[in-house]
Amino acid sequence: MEIKSAKFLISSTDVAKCPAPLKPEYAFIGRSNVGKSSLINMLVDRKDLAKTSGKPGKTQLINHFGINDTWYLVDLPGYGYAKVSKEKRDTFQAYISEYILERKNLLCLMVLIDSRLEPQKIDLEFMDWCGEKNVPFVMVFTKIDKLSKKKIADNIAHYKEEMGKHWDALPECFYTSAEKKLGREELLGFITATNKLFK
Repeated sequence: MEIKSAKFLISSTDVAKCPAPLKPEYAFIGRSNVGKSSLINMLVDRKDLAKTSGKPGKTQLINHFGINDTWYLVDLPGYGYAKVSKEKRDTFQAYISEYILERKNLLCLMVLIDSRLEPQKIDLEFMDWCGEKNVPFVMVFTKIDKLSKKKIADNIAHYKEEMGKHWDALPECFYTSAEKKLGREELLGFITATNKLFK
């Protein structure tokens, strides 16, 4: 897929205010410091489409972007240890859950996983929740250039082992580095193929 245009459309906390659900949509979510904005910018080949920050938890709204005027990319607030009040976290969780469960054109949730870390309880719990709610998702491992290939492979294998304890089949996995532009073609290829399923 060639990215010819990528533009910001709207930020919201209300599903009703999101763009009309007439195009296929892919939402990116993960722990607060997983490298989500950097990955989105790498994917669309833009430096500043999604705002990056040294402070975890910068994204606090549902941010919609129009890609090639044919599909939507959505940047969701991160979950985890962002330095915001519990009240704000609870608010995030409420409108993120509402978006994920009610957005009819959401074809797939991209769950970002930091490949440098051992399996994180919050990631596993979030993916279990997606499974319970029948939300389609894939696992996108980030920052695969930051450790040795063996250590990354060990961490990913550990994740799959943990998932395999209570999943009959594992979701599809992608392996990415925003800095090295690894995994870009694979993710865009997946989106291209999945777009064809949209009705």
